[in-house]
Amino acid sequence: MALPIINSIASWILKKRIHQIELFMKYPNEVQEELLHNLVTTAENTDIGKQYGFTSVKNYRDFASRVPISTYEDLEPLIEKTRRGEQNVFWPATIKWFAKSSGTTNAKSKFIPVSYEALEDCHYKASKDLLCLYLNNNEDSQLFTGKSLRLGGSKQLYEDNNTFFGDLSAILIDNMPFWAEFSSTPSNKVSLMGEWEHKLHAIVQETIHENVTSFAGVPSWMLVLLNRVLEETGKTDLTEIWPDLEVYFHGGVSFEPYREQYKKIIPKPGFRYYEIYNASEGFFAIQDSNDSNELLLMLDYGIFYEFIPMDTFGTPNQKVIPLAEVEKNKNYAVVITTNAGLWRYLIGDTVRFTSVNPYRIKITGRTKHHINVFGEELMIENTDTAIAKACKQTGLEVLDYTVAPVFMEGKQKGAHEWIVEFKSPPQNPDEFQQFLDKALQEVNSDYEAKRYNNMTLNPLVLNVARPKLFYDWLKDRDKLGGQHKIPRLSNERHYVEELKAMQKKSLVG
Repeated sequence: MALPIINSIASWILKKRIHQIELFMKYPNEVQEELLHNLVTTAENTDIGKQYGFTSVKNYRDFASRVPISTYEDLEPLIEKTRRGEQNVFWPATIKWFAKSSGTTNAKSKFIPVSYEALEDCHYKASKDLLCLYLNNNEDSQLFTGKSLRLGGSKQLYEDNNTFFGDLSAILIDNMPFWAEFSSTPSNKVSLMGEWEHKLHAIVQETIHENVTSFAGVPSWMLVLLNRVLEETGKTDLTEIWPDLEVYFHGGVSFEPYREQYKKIIPKPGFRYYEIYNASEGFFAIQDSNDSNELLLMLDYGIFYEFIPMDTFGTPNQKVIPLAEVEKNKNYAVVITTNAGLWRYLIGDTVRFTSVNPYRIKITGRTKHHINVFGEELMIENTDTAIAKACKQTGLEVLDYTVAPVFMEGKQKGAHEWIVEFKSPPQNPDEFQQFLDKALQEVNSDYEAKRYNNMTLNPLVLNVARPKLFYDWLKDRDKLGGQHKIPRLSNERHYVEELKAMQKKSLVG
């Protein structure tokens, strides 16, 4: 069958879903209420269902009053039971897959349960919806005349007690429907390779001969791969290799610090960037219009949403509210109940609603990844935006960064200490430091107030990282690959001190 015909048929099939998306956009709270009822009813005979009396839960108020907010540490004993072979603990269907994730908050591994329902009704459904929304907005797309270059995690699946664990991407690839494998590159064999450096080379060799029309993956790691493609082919930009490129589907970390670098290597008018919001625990939101910086919250994936206003988070007055009660332009911690048996689970992300009709969000950071030592409430959204501004003003390109507080000692005022890795070292680091400090004050009024006349905070401290410092730090911790992220912000100095020690050691050596 000719490729244009395949493209037309695939587009027609995928776009049929748009009417269901419009339905939950029109009746969001009703869809969420029905979804909660179905989740509770489905799980009423599980151990969790019996413990909290799901058979008599009639509404959200009943549910919220009985089931406590939980962290991974709270659920770990139940998850370990299931990993040892017990079933019907927190979800009635057999759970045999676990997404291994350490995130960026903790060195300890987490094993997030992945049910068949979560695969089919959340992750794979979202993959199709992403294409549906993109195709609906771009009628002339030729996406299916070529393939999508996907970059997932770097670990294969491991078996333990007849259960399987590994990166979420490995689980998705292992269970991938035929239509997805047909339209993707590299092959499953290469995608699941464990050793990152060998895998990079293998991906380059396998994909440069394909007609790639889209990319999918985390911006930081995808940039490493794409630069390697240019290096190994000797080309100056990616359109020389893949002239039919049209879109990059990205998520995992903010795109802002990387946007200008992508524009340089894909200098194609009309090339699109589409953001997604997914995690091991589920797929949550998708950019639903061209050139937008907002994500549509997807409400029919078997996930029930609740939110904790960040101004009450972790306090004795902590409030938890359903979707119907959120307000625009407030920061919230996200709480989910899912069709894989995570009940009122705090995933650790923070979001801000940009619209409540329909519900659209922006990801602002992590509950553990912000700096508020001096009352400045610095979020990742702030630092990413400031980095992008400073780069634009100085013409520099930032590859990675992390920030920590400099604590007050005696009469010494506090500050923020940055470690920043540039694509090319700046000729004038002081100039970048001044632009960055000014940009932070522009995007965060609390930081501006603390910086006024150096009242509480001194100007930020900038350390220029040696080449590959962050890469080597991740490599030492066996965290190379598509799903691992540099911890951007911390209220402690743990990460910064480790990186500084590594930098000092390499300079001495």
